[in-house]
Amino acid sequence: MYHKYAQLRDAAGLTDYKVAKDTGIPKSTFSDWKAGRSKPKVDKLLKIANYFGVPVEELITEPAEVG
Repeated sequence: MYHKYAQLRDAAGLTDYKVAKDTGIPKSTFSDWKAGRSKPKVDKLLKIANYFGVPVEELITEPAEVG
């Protein structure tokens, strides 16, 4: 999930700090997701999806492997 979040964040030209400030999700939470120390809970997935204007499924669906 973090990979997809990072793609959306980068495409929007944002930082974890800005997303954290706008959504109320602590910046440390993003670090935990990136490091694999925790997985996002549904409430945070909904906040991220709404923030970027994408369906939750887009955040949790892993890309298909090619080849």
